[in-house]
Amino acid sequence: MPLLDYEDELQLHKTGKMLAEGCRRKADLLADPSISVAQAYDREFEYIAERCKYRLRQVAGDDYEDVARAYLTGDRDDRIGELTVYYLEALWRIQQRSTVSGMLFFPLIIRYPDSYTANLRFLHVHTTTESVLFESPESAEIGPDDPHARQYFDESQYEQKRAADYLRRATETYREQFPHPDDLPDDEPRYGGIVGAAGRRGSMFTEMLAPVEPDPDRFDEPITEPTLVPAGEEAKRTAQEYLPAPTERVE
Repeated sequence: MPLLDYEDELQLHKTGKMLAEGCRRKADLLADPSISVAQAYDREFEYIAERCKYRLRQVAGDDYEDVARAYLTGDRDDRIGELTVYYLEALWRIQQRSTVSGMLFFPLIIRYPDSYTANLRFLHVHTTTESVLFESPESAEIGPDDPHARQYFDESQYEQKRAADYLRRATETYREQFPHPDDLPDDEPRYGGIVGAAGRRGSMFTEMLAPVEPDPDRFDEPITEPTLVPAGEEAKRTAQEYLPAPTERVE
């Protein structure tokens, strides 16, 4: 996505702010013993979907679903249709992340001086080498009559509060990497980026967020319009750094 003017910069900042707010809200819900893990993820998805649909309308207009359908049926073959399908499929997979066991949502968002990229990866693993782990009793095969149920529920609540603390700290990473354009120096190239991860295996959920150093030599030409591009060196580097074993993309 190009960053051509102040308004583009502001929209990127708002996206980072939205992700930070979604992270904070999820943290508050995980720390609340009256809210299930599934409910926390559902509410976070509603928040993310709102922003994602805003981006779809920017790219393809209010009829973005018709644009995607036309691309999939072969009635159009252009970059807008391709990009719209990419976003819609990613949104569908994000919705699945808390229900599908053994799948990791592994997004990578990088900002360059005149553009930013969003690489929305989905892998056949459930965690990373740096993830915080926590249990969801609602997803476990343990009943209230189990002799260890009380201990399990107490430990799960402790793990969820620990994950909540981690996510609250992670909100600062979003703010640091995607600052308000008024806070950016005019005479320096602008770079930033984050890599995140959210996965599940059975009753175990995982979360991770870390800053990423962009490759300053990735693009030879300025980006002037929304388009799909090959994954950059940052994608390979973050996979090598954070994934526990060789993986493949979910098809």
